[in-house]
Amino acid sequence: MTLEGRKILLVEDNDDDAELAVIAFRRAGITNPLIRASDGVDALDYLFGRNKYSERDVGDSPVVTLLDLNLPKLSGLEVLKAMRADERTKHLPVVILTSSNEERDRMNAYDNFANSYVVKPVDFGQFVNAASQLSLYWTVLNAPAPPREEESSGGDTMPPSNPARTTLVP
Repeated sequence: MTLEGRKILLVEDNDDDAELAVIAFRRAGITNPLIRASDGVDALDYLFGRNKYSERDVGDSPVVTLLDLNLPKLSGLEVLKAMRADERTKHLPVVILTSSNEERDRMNAYDNFANSYVVKPVDFGQFVNAASQLSLYWTVLNAPAPPREEESSGGDTMPPSNPARTTLVP
């Protein structure tokens, strides 16, 4: 399955930060459609096809969810916990994209199986650079692996490992 054309779910309540993310991703060459949820409840409604998203094909999962921690209605951490508790979304990649550089927030995110934790850069150039790094990171992690020798000879193979946890801080 290719990443090209698959949606990215951006969960961000701040209009300026959301617009900055859209611009930074475009400048970084990320052409995936961005779907924005402005609070935690809206994000879960989108993911689970509820309320205004009831007509959405929930099988068309986002390639990655970029999740702010400080959200109205339902915090990013609560969204992450709900995603990990549901069979349909527990393996979807989640990148925490937040202004918090607090160790406690980072550890809470990883304790709830966030794949990465990125502190939002203050400078636009740094934000574009972080978006480029995210793009490269997810492209490399999700690229199909070449067949291993055991696979080509019909031997037993190990299942693929989960993506590594990475923290990007400007």
